[in-house]
Amino acid sequence: MNDSHYCPHTPEDIAEMLSVIGAASVEELFAPIPAELRAKSFNLPAGMSEFEAFSRMQAIAADNTQGVTNYIGGGFYDHIIPSVVDHLSGRAEFYTAYTPYQPECSQGTLQALFEYQTAICRLTGLDVSNASLYDGGTACAEAAMMALRVTGRHKIVVDGCVSPFFRQVLKTYLFNQDVEVVEIAPQKGQLDHAALAALLDGSVAAVLVQNPNFFGSIEDFTALAEQVHGVGALLIGSVYPISLGIVKSPGEMGIDIAVGDGQSLGNPLSFGGPSFGYIAAKKKLIRNMPGRIVGETVDKNGKRGYVLTLQAREQHIKRHKATSNICSNQGLCALRGLIFLSSVGKEGLADLARLNRDKAEYAKEQLTRIPGVSVLQTTVTFNEFTLTLPKNAAAVVTGLLDRGIAAGVPLGQYYHGLENCMAVTVTEKRTKKEIDLFAKELEVALCN
Repeated sequence: MNDSHYCPHTPEDIAEMLSVIGAASVEELFAPIPAELRAKSFNLPAGMSEFEAFSRMQAIAADNTQGVTNYIGGGFYDHIIPSVVDHLSGRAEFYTAYTPYQPECSQGTLQALFEYQTAICRLTGLDVSNASLYDGGTACAEAAMMALRVTGRHKIVVDGCVSPFFRQVLKTYLFNQDVEVVEIAPQKGQLDHAALAALLDGSVAAVLVQNPNFFGSIEDFTALAEQVHGVGALLIGSVYPISLGIVKSPGEMGIDIAVGDGQSLGNPLSFGGPSFGYIAAKKKLIRNMPGRIVGETVDKNGKRGYVLTLQAREQHIKRHKATSNICSNQGLCALRGLIFLSSVGKEGLADLARLNRDKAEYAKEQLTRIPGVSVLQTTVTFNEFTLTLPKNAAAVVTGLLDRGIAAGVPLGQYYHGLENCMAVTVTEKRTKKEIDLFAKELEVALCN
């Protein structure tokens, strides 16, 4: 039999695809990855068995991470994952399940997603949730699309303190649409309220903020919500879910749509994914919610059951009337989020949040004792804060990596003028001994 029948892409297929996207070669697609980060070779001898090859790859992976203490955040966080999360999400009935279109065959999956929606509503203090989205970035973009549909307006105002990754996804979503996206430059790691007030008028569909923001600052947006509602716009808040153990919820602040990335809820870092995005909103906005929504009902015998409901998706109605082109939810990752929240519980989440905050405050105290080091923002922070250094932050971070410390996120690549700043994250996994060593090594790095 001709082996080419089993080759997914022929050389002609590859050439045609490259021609359409304007790339000269497949290798060119990897150009954004710095050459020094690409594997030149895995040095695998010929004739290795599967077991031997797998063992070798595990050893290489261990060499890449062994002894590195992680203070990197920026939207992806190194939290403890209870063993029960892996155990339950690894059951075959969950990890093999896909689209629950036939409720008579999918009650387990549907109930799990319904419980997930309930957990997200309780976490955010809002009325309705869908069954998850791809990630935090698409959740922000889908929330903006909701606001455009609800208000019939064509302007989105975005705080520059929102994750640059999320802002890029938003711009990509809206690139070919008649929508104006206006960004407000950060003011010492915080929202510039005066600049925002000057932009608020009847043309604004929504204002997008983040809490804690990319710099780590926390803010109470209650007054801002009233201000935004005063011009008939919606307030969208991207929120780090672990912080909600102690921080005022989006619902309490008057935020209309809460979104965020669920990676911190029981999902490993895994080189940046997969994760899931959550979205919750006030009940009056439910018919503009994207993706899947699971509802509770009763069958003909009066027994409780679960179904997909309010399905305004392109698979079910005319495409141009669909609320979103989001086709799949991150069901398994969202399930991990549900198991995580259920296992830690309400009081456990509060304890976890306090532990993150307290350890970050200790780190802040130790690090700012170093001559020339200060905290950029003046507001309160959660487990992430921004340091101003007397040297280029990217160079300092690179140097500390050789000392086994992933010190933080250099901000100069995202914000002009902040080349000497880095965002530092301290989760419950970091010990006092590790933080003290970080302070010692940072002082040495700044003196050299």
